[in-house]
Amino acid sequence: MLEYAKVILPKVSFSRELFRKELAKCISWVGDSDLNSLKEWCFENFQEMYSDILAEAFSIKAA
Repeated sequence: MLEYAKVILPKVSFSRELFRKELAKCISWVGDSDLNSLKEWCFENFQEMYSDILAEAFSIKAA
């Protein structure tokens, strides 16, 4: 699922709401072993555009 996230998230990054929805789906689909990899990849690629969405999405998963 990690590779799927790496394909789909760049394609939906033009829209804040679509990115938020797809990121939530990807977070729920990846296993716990891949969650840190997804988080690191997302912050490397989307931190400048969507740092608030990333922080919120990954803090919800951690809770």
